[in-house]
Amino acid sequence: MLAKMKYLPLTLCEDIEKAKLSGDFERAERLIEIRLHDAKTPESMKERLLLEKEVIRRLPDEYPYEINDALRMIQKEIPDFTMEELEYYMDRGDADWYMVNGKVHLQERFFASLKKVFPEIAGRAHEKRGNADLLNQNIADMKANGSAAWRIRLRHTFRIKDEAFRPGKVRIHLPVVSECMNMKEIRILKTDPENAYISDAHHHARTVCFEADLKENRPFSIEYEYVSSVNYVNPQPEEAMTYSSVSVDQADYDFLVSDAVKKLAHELAGNETNRLIIARRFYDFVTEHVTYSFMRQYITLGMIPDYCISRLRGDCGVQALLFIALCLSAGIPAKWQSGKYVTPESAGNHDWAMFYIEPWGWMFADCSFGGSAYRANAYERHDFYFGNLDPFRMAANHGILKEFDPPKKHWRIDPYDNQSGEAEYEERGLDHDEVISECEVIQMSKIL
Repeated sequence: MLAKMKYLPLTLCEDIEKAKLSGDFERAERLIEIRLHDAKTPESMKERLLLEKEVIRRLPDEYPYEINDALRMIQKEIPDFTMEELEYYMDRGDADWYMVNGKVHLQERFFASLKKVFPEIAGRAHEKRGNADLLNQNIADMKANGSAAWRIRLRHTFRIKDEAFRPGKVRIHLPVVSECMNMKEIRILKTDPENAYISDAHHHARTVCFEADLKENRPFSIEYEYVSSVNYVNPQPEEAMTYSSVSVDQADYDFLVSDAVKKLAHELAGNETNRLIIARRFYDFVTEHVTYSFMRQYITLGMIPDYCISRLRGDCGVQALLFIALCLSAGIPAKWQSGKYVTPESAGNHDWAMFYIEPWGWMFADCSFGGSAYRANAYERHDFYFGNLDPFRMAANHGILKEFDPPKKHWRIDPYDNQSGEAEYEERGLDHDEVISECEVIQMSKIL
């Protein structure tokens, strides 16, 4: 299934695209089936159509709120919020909408996006915001000490929702911290049930796999401990080298380096040849021009860097993929890392990027954290996340579109990586709204 993602750059038939954009999903599915059964359709286009068939299946459920229902939902927290305000944010691209069966519908997390990005809306909704103090203190500590390290213990629990459960053979994949440059001293403490398979410590999409023949519904869990350790770097353009000694297989990302990405990279880089300056220009574009927004499922976004360029909206992963694609188009090695952002209070899904420039080697770029710092006029923190990363992380994925060990048979909830867990019966995979995934911070202590 993952191989089909490489066919995303192929242009869909115009009538399928028109039906999809107008929200006539039944017609779009019918047109896809006609072409899949047409002997004249090229095999490459059939692969693209099979991918689009999965997109069409998921897309309507991403937009559950008809516009009047969306307004009423907001008014439960902000009674004086008006339709004019909602349409203002829709027109700006800050409240994502789609046509579904001829009516405007809002994306599932549109209100959460508004509260996250706009302080005035968060204030009107009495929403608690951010943990900038923790991040700022870490930056001060890393600059003073040259590094930071925290010992972290997590418990990840996963179960099928009762309404989606049926007796039978099931396979569960939960993400597990993977050995890499910033993840050390990993200890798997326990799994429940005990007879679980854990993939290699260096696997690019490391998981614990449970296989069970369930008669009754039950949770699956893993508890593990690790040290998150990062060094502080302060890269200066005059020290940057023009060559790279690292050999990196970037084939997984090639399909994302589109003409739109290449043109933007050329526009931003101009005649500059210093790799650090070029990478910084890419980082500044993403953090200063792209507004954070919660996304629908990644598989439904199409070419993600192009989506981000055209809409100037994106969450942490969308921003990371645009930065990575820009770097690769300029000959700067870059790659993906993702898992969790962990604080003593909670652990949530998060994605970020890595890029390689001599003499520093692999460095980090967290565009979403950098962007939130920029919007808050916290320019020291904005600078920090170009080259550096805080230690409040769990990294399970070190690439995109990586197969699990053992592989998942059916479509994954997220083909790009795995942060919340995946489940499948023998005949189908389960969707994100059919499972419950919870990650609990058991213990977290500062080492350095």
